Amino acid sequence: MLSYILNRVGSTVIVMLLVSVFVFMLLYLAPGDPAAVLAGDNATPEQVAKLRASLGLNDSALVQFWRWISQVLQGNLGVSIFSNESVLDLMAQRAGATLSLAIATMSIAVPLAITLGVIAAHKAGTMTDRILMLFSVVGFSVPAFVVGYFLVWLFAIKFQIAPVQGYVPISEGIGAWLKHLALPAITLGLTYTALIARITRATMIEVLSEDFIRTARAKGMPMIAILLRHALRNAGVPIITVIGIGVALLIGGVVVTETVFNIPGVGRLVVDAIARRDYPIIQGVILVFSGIYVLLNLATDLSYTLIDPRIRY
Repeated sequence: MLSYILNRVGSTVIVMLLVSVFVFMLLYLAPGDPAAVLAGDNATPEQVAKLRASLGLNDSALVQFWRWISQVLQGNLGVSIFSNESVLDLMAQRAGATLSLAIATMSIAVPLAITLGVIAAHKAGTMTDRILMLFSVVGFSVPAFVVGYFLVWLFAIKFQIAPVQGYVPISEGIGAWLKHLALPAITLGLTYTALIARITRATMIEVLSEDFIRTARAKGMPMIAILLRHALRNAGVPIITVIGIGVALLIGGVVVTETVFNIPGVGRLVVDAIARRDYPIIQGVILVFSGIYVLLNLATDLSYTLIDPRIRY
C-alpha cells in the first residue's frame, strides 16, 4: 500500500508539472495584451510598452515560466495584475461560496443518483426504468446555463419562491444560505446526477444477474436487503469511480453556474480574470483546481479497499 501511494504521489507531481506547463503556454500564446487592457483605451503606445516592461511581459516565455513556477513552488501563486492582491488571498475570499455550492450539489446529486440508478436497475425494462433513463439522457444533454435560466424563470420570477441571484454566507443563517444555494445546486447537480444514475443502473443490472443474488432471493431475503446490502456494495467500485471522475464536470460547471446566478465564487473570479487577461489569477485557479482533481482521484483509488476487501495494492 505504501509503495503504491508513493508511486501515485510521484505521478501526481509529474502530472501537475505538465499541467503547469500547459496552462502557462496556453495563456502565453493567447491573444490579447493585459498591459493594454490595464493601461486603458486612452493610453499611448509608449505608456503601454512601459507597463509591459514593468510587468515583465517582455521577457521570454522561458524566463516568465521560471519566474512563475519558482513562486508556485514557494506557495505563492502570484499577484493579480489589476487588483495587485495576492491570488491566494483572492481565492480564499471566494472559496466559501464555491465550496458551499460544491457541498450542496454533492449532497443532492449523489444520494439522488444512486437511488434512481438502483430503482431503474430493479425495474429494468419497465416504464419506470424508461422514464428514469429518459431523465438521465435529458439531464446529461441539456447545458447547465439553459437549466439555470429555466429554473430562475420558473421558481424565482414566475412563482417567486427562490432568490434570482446572489449568495448568502452560512454565518448569516442556514435558512438563507440554503435558499440561495437551492437553484444553483440543482442546476449544477443535474448533469452529475444523470451520469452517476446511468452508471449505477448499468452496474447494478450486471450484479443482479450474479449467482449470489439468485441464492439470496431463493433464501427469501427481502428485496431491499438484496439491493442495498449485497448488490449495491458489490457495484460500489464503478460507482465510486464515476463519482470521482464526475468531479471534473463539477469543477467545469461551477464556472457557468456561478456566472448565471451571480455567485461570488472562484468560478466567477476566473470569468472576470479571463475578460481582463489577468493571467496570474487564471493560472493559479486552474493549477489549484487541477491539484484538487488529481488528489480526489487518488482518494477514490484508495477507497476501493474499503468497499471491496478483495482489492489489494
